[in-house]
Amino acid sequence: MKTILCMDDEPRMLDLLTLYLAPIYHCKALSSVQEVLDYLDEKHVDLVLLDIMMPEMNGWEVCKEIRKFSDVPIIMLTAKGEHADIVKGLNIGADDYILKPFDEEELLARIHAVLRRTKAKEEIIIFEGLRLDKESFELHFRQEAISLTPKEFSMLTLFLDYQNKVFSREHLITTVWGYDEPIEDRTIDSHVRNLREKLRKSSFPVDDYLQTVWGIGYKWHKPIDRNHFKHKR
Repeated sequence: MKTILCMDDEPRMLDLLTLYLAPIYHCKALSSVQEVLDYLDEKHVDLVLLDIMMPEMNGWEVCKEIRKFSDVPIIMLTAKGEHADIVKGLNIGADDYILKPFDEEELLARIHAVLRRTKAKEEIIIFEGLRLDKESFELHFRQEAISLTPKEFSMLTLFLDYQNKVFSREHLITTVWGYDEPIEDRTIDSHVRNLREKLRKSSFPVDDYLQTVWGIGYKWHKPIDRNHFKHKR
């Protein structure tokens, strides 16, 4: 089930959004800017519904802060209907714009449309010169092809899809190989070692990103723009 993060300073609006979304999506309702930024920093979210008129910080400013460290799809919610406001929201990184009051069918249709467009983009992952194509099972770094085994490709896809998430060896075994495969922890270590070596040979600085978390497993480290933490109290 996909997760929708809803931010609004009106409890009644959050309750309404939760009512509309709960049958289809997991809805996380928050009213604090810092809670939103912290949640996005730590958790995976598929889409953000962001109100514009809020007392702590307006939605345009929040959108700018989110875009400093995340490309999660954002739909702006507001009673403002002026053309200039709509253009401003789209120009700073919003993916769509819904005017209040709206009905359930319009909200769900717009969310579905944005998620559909996002899914098409997700078939290709680009990271610091790496280009991973999930459909063609091809990996390139600065136009140079890197040959990976199917398991290595699946493992790298998992790391890039969930950057900064720590994967235990057991999690990697069940996700990449499946529950029924009698795979040992050292098999994971061997595949990670081979993956690192292939990326190093292409001159990609893999040691800056594919990190060992001692006693647990591995993670793909994505440096975070810490400027958004200036709003912490």
